[in-house]
Amino acid sequence: MTTDRPHLDATERRARIATRHRLASSARAATPEDAADAVVGLHGTDPTSVYLQARARIHDLTFGHLEDALYERRTLLKILGMRRTMFVVTQPVAATVDAAATRAIGARERKRLIEMLRTAGIGGADPEAWLDAVEAETVAVLAELGEATASDLTKRVPGLREQIPFGAGKRWQGQVGVSTRLLFLLSCEGRLIRGRPKGTWVSSLYRWAPMDRWIPGGLPAVPIAEAQADLVRRWLQSFGPGTERDLAWWSGLTLGEVRRAIAALATDAGGGMPAVEVALDDGTVGLALADDLEPTRDPGPWIALVPALDATTMGWTDRRFFLGDNGPRLFDRNGNAGPMVLVNGRVVGGWGQRPDGHVVTSLFEEPGTEATRAIDAEAAAIESWLGPSRVIPRFRTPLEVELATISG
Repeated sequence: MTTDRPHLDATERRARIATRHRLASSARAATPEDAADAVVGLHGTDPTSVYLQARARIHDLTFGHLEDALYERRTLLKILGMRRTMFVVTQPVAATVDAAATRAIGARERKRLIEMLRTAGIGGADPEAWLDAVEAETVAVLAELGEATASDLTKRVPGLREQIPFGAGKRWQGQVGVSTRLLFLLSCEGRLIRGRPKGTWVSSLYRWAPMDRWIPGGLPAVPIAEAQADLVRRWLQSFGPGTERDLAWWSGLTLGEVRRAIAALATDAGGGMPAVEVALDDGTVGLALADDLEPTRDPGPWIALVPALDATTMGWTDRRFFLGDNGPRLFDRNGNAGPMVLVNGRVVGGWGQRPDGHVVTSLFEEPGTEATRAIDAEAAAIESWLGPSRVIPRFRTPLEVELATISG
């Protein structure tokens, strides 16, 4: 790679967020599928965040639009992927993520679960055989029912009721059900998938379904090396420029896997478009696709109120180019992002919903009269869109907690 590196500064990176992430009003996505592909996938750990991420990127989104894509047409899938995290992705991206990241997670999880059973004395002398039997019974019952919650399956499969102790003697000791661990494992192995929740859109109690029934034939098999190169290419298209460290963190791949995937981009199998080194601010070395070095057209003034765990705010490990020094109030101690207010690609504050349903903001700086009016209007629009629903992020951050506890 050349040492005469093009410079892609923070202004350019923020313009790319505006257009590529579909956050500027002039660049909104037309469909939920377009919105998901724009950021590779919507972060799916928090069910309410999926809806709010889509709303931030699509004009006039209704709940029905997203639910149709998720549960009727099934063009969007909820799958476990990068960093053992759930993402909402289109079917082609699901096949890439499954091969690039999820199957390896499944292999590790199977070994881990067998060892947990052995340590707990579950399954006698052969916990692996015991697990195989419980697994086969679970899959058979689910095939019979078509879809079911973990509670439904536990009623039919006795082995799922077993409790595995963990953290003995530690402050965090407790128990986890075999049902929790096994369903997680089977989803990592691509045999089950999360379907429609039981309850409203804010519910995290999912029904499970057989993958090959949810998607006829299941996900297509993709060679691992090809999938990892495709995942890296998609990240660079959506989030580039970024560093190898950003890529490794976001993807959950090892640094070695990231580097092999980057090298593969230049081959015909990898798409034939290499990644090149670029200079970021403060002399940091980043990566961008070789055909993606031209400046982005100015998107004009824009604001966005993105939810907790938004795909944009969770896209890099080094977020200084849009976050500045505001991280401590907007992230929890484990690096989970809270709701944020962006003005022209810079984070200028956060937002939350009070117990009475009112959406309120807190700004760290004065963004100007027009931007302030736009922020207030967007907060009111979110409040109207949520209606009577109360949204509490799964991972709470200092500013969100502060705003959520303010009395009306």
